Amino acid sequence: MGYKHLTPLLASNDMLACGEDLGMIPDSVPEVMQELQVLSLEIERMPKQANVEFADLTQIPYLSVCTTSTHDMATIRIWWEEDKEKTQRYFNKVLGMQGEAPQTCTEDLCEKIILRHLSSPAMLTILPLQDWLSIDEHIRRENAEMERINIPANPHHYWSYRMHINIEDLIENEKLNRKIKNLIIESKRI
Repeated sequence: MGYKHLTPLLASNDMLACGEDLGMIPDSVPEVMQELQVLSLEIERMPKQANVEFADLTQIPYLSVCTTSTHDMATIRIWWEEDKEKTQRYFNKVLGMQGEAPQTCTEDLCEKIILRHLSSPAMLTILPLQDWLSIDEHIRRENAEMERINIPANPHHYWSYRMHINIEDLIENEKLNRKIKNLIIESKRI
């Protein structure tokens, strides 16, 4: 069924397609996507392997988009504060840090997490603006909850996020732009 509908759609244009293949999907979806070269969506905290807490970003496929979250998920900073035990395991096992995880995700930790995603073998790494802004404590919102775009389970919280900085101010922010450029260079994406 997937071939029947996707093949003419993909053949009708030159766009690169990405499939949202998270959660419970039919067993045939990964095979169809691979055959049609539709990029998968890879999120470290939503591993596709059973009994795995965090996806191994070094093992995700080239034909994929790697991201820290989607519009329906918590940003890095919100996620960090949601489940202290899980955050502690991530801090120690994934980031390889010693001791107790900080209560909030510092700009340095946000940089480490973003660099991990950028360094993945995925064809594309596309990150939410809020996660990019998290690497600068002077720019990111003071209250991380204000970064949330959508909570699907809450009908009263939908698509309420608004960028709190003028785009012109972001363009002129040399510190943030230098940090972003250095992360992209360090990950060998340019």
